[in-house]
Amino acid sequence: MKAVAAILQVYPLIAILRGVVPHEVLGVADVLLAAGFRAIEVPLNSPQPFLSIERLANHVTGDVAIGAGTVLTPDQVHAAAAAGSGLILAPNCNADVIRRTVERGLYSMPGVATPTEAFAALDAGAHALKLFPADVLGTASVKAWRAVLPTGVGLFAVGGIGADNLPSFRDAGAQGAGLGSSLYEPGIPLDELSARAQRLVAAWAETAAKV
Repeated sequence: MKAVAAILQVYPLIAILRGVVPHEVLGVADVLLAAGFRAIEVPLNSPQPFLSIERLANHVTGDVAIGAGTVLTPDQVHAAAAAGSGLILAPNCNADVIRRTVERGLYSMPGVATPTEAFAALDAGAHALKLFPADVLGTASVKAWRAVLPTGVGLFAVGGIGADNLPSFRDAGAQGAGLGSSLYEPGIPLDELSARAQRLVAAWAETAAKV
């Protein structure tokens, strides 16, 4: 868990590979790593997600966080852990999932859409929060939540985030972001994936440099 926290502190962009298939995941991951990503999420509603997670966990070296996304049940937490995931993400705030994640020594990042859900997630032991859907909630929510959340709580913007609005969420106080369709789509040519990845990493770095 501490290793994942340290990775996200330095490399706060999470690549969301929704729809990735196991025989393509390593090639996709290599492109992302070369562009500067160090956190890769395989949503569980992808084809054979646990196999993709296992292959990633056996392939990467060094400081790389392998995440399981769209985790909805405690049993899925166990399966993700067995496959090699150290980061558990969800679109919702489920206290049972959060507690099971913490029990397994994994990093918990549940989805929250209201301050009530945010504080309930933290009470259950969440390590960071996923503001979802971020494009609907907007940067005003980030600013307002920062005024009441405990200092240091990681708040990641996920849902509708791309190079155009990534800087505004960073400026509003988001620690990081999860990047889905603006980065990866099933079947995307690897050269296009590389261009998108580099553009997103550069957008975040340029914004962070101004702070």
